[in-house]
Amino acid sequence: INVKKPHKVFCVVCCDLRFKLTHLGGKEGRVCVTCHSTLMNRDFNDVISSGTLRKDQKKVWFADNLLPQSESRSANTSPIYRSVSHTERADAMIDLPPILTSTGVKGDYTLEEKRTESSLLEELERGLAAPLVFVLNANLLAVVKIVSYVNRRCWCVMSKGMHAVGQPEVVILLQCLPEEKRFPTDIFNHFIQIYWDAQTAGKLLNHLSHSLVSRGFLGNNEHAGFLYVHPTFQSLEGLPLPAPPFLFGLLMLRAEAPWAKTFPLRLMLRLGAEYRFYPCPLFSVRFREPLFGPVNNSIMRLLVDFRFYRYTLPTVPGLVVDLEARSTCIRIPKTRHPELLKVLNKSNEKVLALGACFNEQADSHLICVQTADGQYQTQAISIHSQPRRVTGSCFFVFSGALKPSSGYLAKSSIVEDGLMVQVTMETMADLRRSLRDMKDFTVTCGKLPPAERQEYVHIQWQDEEPRFNKGIISPIDGKSMESLTNIKTHQRLEYRANGKLIRWTEVFYLLKDQHPNALNNHTSHNRLTERLARSFCLALCQSLCLLKEDGMTKLALRVTLDGQKCLCKKKKNVINIFQIIFYTYNSFIFHIFIGFYWGCQAIKMLC
Repeated sequence: INVKKPHKVFCVVCCDLRFKLTHLGGKEGRVCVTCHSTLMNRDFNDVISSGTLRKDQKKVWFADNLLPQSESRSANTSPIYRSVSHTERADAMIDLPPILTSTGVKGDYTLEEKRTESSLLEELERGLAAPLVFVLNANLLAVVKIVSYVNRRCWCVMSKGMHAVGQPEVVILLQCLPEEKRFPTDIFNHFIQIYWDAQTAGKLLNHLSHSLVSRGFLGNNEHAGFLYVHPTFQSLEGLPLPAPPFLFGLLMLRAEAPWAKTFPLRLMLRLGAEYRFYPCPLFSVRFREPLFGPVNNSIMRLLVDFRFYRYTLPTVPGLVVDLEARSTCIRIPKTRHPELLKVLNKSNEKVLALGACFNEQADSHLICVQTADGQYQTQAISIHSQPRRVTGSCFFVFSGALKPSSGYLAKSSIVEDGLMVQVTMETMADLRRSLRDMKDFTVTCGKLPPAERQEYVHIQWQDEEPRFNKGIISPIDGKSMESLTNIKTHQRLEYRANGKLIRWTEVFYLLKDQHPNALNNHTSHNRLTERLARSFCLALCQSLCLLKEDGMTKLALRVTLDGQKCLCKKKKNVINIFQIIFYTYNSFIFHIFIGFYWGCQAIKMLC
């Protein structure tokens, strides 16, 4: 979409951005990086000329470190600060976003816009001042501090306000450059884009997802975006962190982007091997060399579409692989049987390939290293100062190409950072049948007749659920929400009243009966939870201003529906298998403990 050169053809990397286009009725369409930059600059100039951020406002009052609604167009304000390359910064002084500072009185903050960048840097370098809080929009802040992390001097930039749109907060640890005298404002712009994507399109980041940026990001055309990870074994000492859930963003290069899109676990572990952190570092280094080059003769070329990304290696949440001496165990959670059935139905009868999750119970993990000549080698990364007993694998492939006349029962081998098992078609049929019936299965590998030193590949179904939602607690009673199934809501169910907004963002399911098939019934409950959310939001609309003044941020409602005790007249809405908890937020992120009165009003309106 280059007007001057309509014949120009762009590759996927140069035309993978989206922007709301007028000729599409305000819907998002694909644009090239050049047009994206032009459109962003146009919006930037429009916002500045319209005075969205008022310069005459010196003092503001609000509940939770946020600007009042009158200070911005709305919660849907498009990104304000454009991305600026390193060379542009050298030619012109770039204005920083306004800074939020407390007066010492609860709820009283001042907005500073005249501080020089050099004075702010001096405060951060001394380490005496509290983190700087930049206002990116009416609901989104960026908290910045210079920290010493694992003997590296790093920018610590974290978001505050992503939770309001159902998005985990984001933390970026960026190693400082020698004699660096500029704030990494490109990260601010990217935070705004993440917030905007989550709010308008429901595009949410999670563990091992990624986000892309335009060229020139952080002063280098090769910087492609971030790979996001949950911290596991890494140290978090000395880091100012947001409330869970949050993700760390790892800077990736354009040559690494295909792996982030198709097989992010390989990239994460390769970063860990490069910087000697298990399983990966939490900091990012600019202007480094790429860890992967062109995709050559990797086995992944047979399993993944690297050209159009039409298909990739499927994964089942919680599935992990344990490699031990002469024994391999593939562990699958019983509650993930429906996901596995979908993979079986779509897979080739002769080949079954699955990606594995990072194995937190292992003390080491296979990694794949690409050499200078483009070849792929197998290595391992382990926890420091611990013996290697169990090694994790990134994927496994069962191939039914082994002939009965080969003289082998089955063959197993390590390929790159995964496991390859060759079996006969008869064994493959038995394996598929066992997976469909959710039964354990063992493949014996070795020569015929059976020898003493045989290897075994076990497939075991586990009662244990994968751990997720770590650190999240219920705002109602403070109980942990870890490993509870939750669903993000993207229906944009929100209500406005008196300049405030309340939004439904999430549902947590508290199952009474931990039956493997109970999770399948969630779709049938969507209508009920939506009606509950609507009634609850309507009941609170007239009190949003009062909640704001009291400094309350997060709203939650827990509903227990029991067929024997429910007083509702509409029996068709009565269920007897779970409790529901859902969170609602308004544009200023209020926090409240849901009392009996509001709960009764919501149930009354529902019935």
